[in-house]
Amino acid sequence: MRNNILTVLTMAAFVTLSGGAQQPPLPRTPGDTQPGRKWSEEQLKQAAGAARAGRKLTPKAWPNGARVAVALTFTLNNSANMFARGDSAVVQLTGGEFGAITGLPRVLDVLDRQNVPATFFIAATAAMVDPQMISAITKRRNHEIGVMGWSDENPLTIDSAAEEEQLLMRATDFLTKAAGRKPVGARGPSSALSLQTMGLLKKAGFLYDSTLMGMDEPYEVIINGQPSGIVELPVSRLLDDQPTLTAPRFGPSTLPSPELVFETFRDDFDGAYQEGTLFLLTLHPHLIVMRSRSGYLEEFIA
Repeated sequence: MRNNILTVLTMAAFVTLSGGAQQPPLPRTPGDTQPGRKWSEEQLKQAAGAARAGRKLTPKAWPNGARVAVALTFTLNNSANMFARGDSAVVQLTGGEFGAITGLPRVLDVLDRQNVPATFFIAATAAMVDPQMISAITKRRNHEIGVMGWSDENPLTIDSAAEEEQLLMRATDFLTKAAGRKPVGARGPSSALSLQTMGLLKKAGFLYDSTLMGMDEPYEVIINGQPSGIVELPVSRLLDDQPTLTAPRFGPSTLPSPELVFETFRDDFDGAYQEGTLFLLTLHPHLIVMRSRSGYLEEFIA
């Protein structure tokens, strides 16, 4: 099964695999929101060095003479994110349900009409609550499923590397069984990584991650100063629908027109096309295919 993300991974064969030992946790004082002002130079470098950008991996030529690689990625956290935050209010959970039973089918229909593949990063508990999501994806052609934690938990709040590893393995096993194929890519749950996360992904045999923002083209991840062999397909908050298309829970709404949001996406695509590199979008079915937005998505893909 080939698609836009997996095409990028043809570069992985040229990446050397080497280790990256996990570092001891950095000291934190409970309630201290500014630990950096107390850390030593060595501790600051340790924090910054957990996952750094290594060599660029944009190939000299893309397969089949393509000018640019386009990756359409969808985050399916739905109700999982609410459970992770302890928000089990019935009305809030129906917002997650909208993404599963309304948003995802609309996304899949758009992709079918345009005959393009996509990658869906799924939190395991979201797939438990709405099990029809994975079957809806896998029965279509060429789509890929990636891991996004057990319950979209924030890795920064997990004190134990062993616990984080256990959650990663549980999520991977669950999605492997449900989809019939072991995921090869991951996105940090809650869009976050701990100092240990990248090492755990390497240990688990993942080929790529799509969470970091060190470049705007594919690169190899450096873990604690050592090349990891993991390909990073970087994200950007400006190429993510959530920061711009999410209404604030309190206060007046400042939502821009979807047309303006997609204008930003188009401008960035034009730059990636000129550079011959990677254009990656991060989208959420519960946001991007509401009635006022789905037409813009299909027009953009076309």
